[in-house]
Amino acid sequence: MTGTKPLLATVMPDSASSRPRMPMAVYILGLSVFALGTSEFMLSGLLPPIADDMGVSIPKAGLLISAFAIGMVVGAPLLAVATLRLPRRTTLIALISVFGLGQVAGALAPTYEVLFVSRVVSALACAGFWAVGAAVAIAMVPVNSRARAMAVMIGGLSIANVLGVPLGAFLGESFGWRSAFWAVGAASAIALVGVVTRIPRIPLPDEKPQLKREIAIYRDRQVWLSVAITALAAGGVFCAFSYLAPLLTDVAGLSSGWVPWVLALFGVGALIGTTIGGRVADAHLFGVLLSGISASTVFLVALALFASSQVAVVVLAFLLGLSAFYTAPALNARMFNVAGAAPTLAGATTTAAFNLGNTTGPWLGGTVIDADFGFRATAWAGAAMLVLGLASVVVALRLRAGAPSRRVAGAPAHADPEQGAPAHVSQEQAAPSAASAPRR
Repeated sequence: MTGTKPLLATVMPDSASSRPRMPMAVYILGLSVFALGTSEFMLSGLLPPIADDMGVSIPKAGLLISAFAIGMVVGAPLLAVATLRLPRRTTLIALISVFGLGQVAGALAPTYEVLFVSRVVSALACAGFWAVGAAVAIAMVPVNSRARAMAVMIGGLSIANVLGVPLGAFLGESFGWRSAFWAVGAASAIALVGVVTRIPRIPLPDEKPQLKREIAIYRDRQVWLSVAITALAAGGVFCAFSYLAPLLTDVAGLSSGWVPWVLALFGVGALIGTTIGGRVADAHLFGVLLSGISASTVFLVALALFASSQVAVVVLAFLLGLSAFYTAPALNARMFNVAGAAPTLAGATTTAAFNLGNTTGPWLGGTVIDADFGFRATAWAGAAMLVLGLASVVVALRLRAGAPSRRVAGAPAHADPEQGAPAHVSQEQAAPSAASAPRR
């Protein structure tokens, strides 16, 4: 093995336990994701004031959410390839710095166009951080702890929904929407300190990663099915969530002061869902995907039917957060399982897939609103996307059942990454990565 093994040995001591302790560096990555996630999702509670200030419609303001998602879609694989042979820690430091500067640019934006560009730049940095950070997290845990490691990172998103997004909405309501961007800039600075001081230096491998070998994962139809499942699962939920604020005020009749609290409730559900999903997905990956996406579909249909009921909307916001983020660790782990030979591109592809959904979802929601179907129609449109996602899961499951047992490259013969793996088998042993490749 490479010279990275002593590093991993220090953060991952040998243990007979099937649930080894998570390395501190993974929690630091999750803390950094809090800042990223707050910026990504906070616009859901800021669309009305941004629209008023910039003199645009709410659907056009909603395109700022799509702009961020487009930047993530493009930036994840692009930056994963561009930084493939660069030191992981240095790359993370550079990306979180650029992200923070993007927040400052957004806070100072004089026009809608400048704000749009700042969102794209921030998204590019965010995408790169996600891709590299996910590869680092996966490289430091055993094969059967991948979903747990991703749950820690996704937990940063959940906490962003619990605290960051509602706080952003509160700041926007009280001090103007620009104050929310300043707050995220400050959070990015704190994250930068954590990355600099707590993320270990990971030596470059003796054999440099080969782009041709990593890109080979895209020949696998299961990889493309994973992209489709992730995009549809994310897009279906965020088709409705992106316009939750106007649905709460214009359809349910709640005052604007309720918006931060309902967004916080969505975040509480997301945090609970991430925790449960992260603990269950390693052993029951497809079960989590099927049950979680099915539940989200049911909740969106209920939201469309009962959008005028204030109690129903509040309860469903919580349940939708729970079901959506319950599936997130499984969606991430699934991609690393089918593309284990290229973990950096696997992380980038997952990030791109999530944000492909985050692009098409708000776009579809804005389209049905512009067509005068109303805000509640976004829930119907989202439910339709989720039905397609469920069909994709069924296809993936059938293909997997009819194919020879899948193993991550280099893993022991008895270790199926979708059925768990011995605790002592680390990701470094299971698959070569951008940070660590076996000598030949």
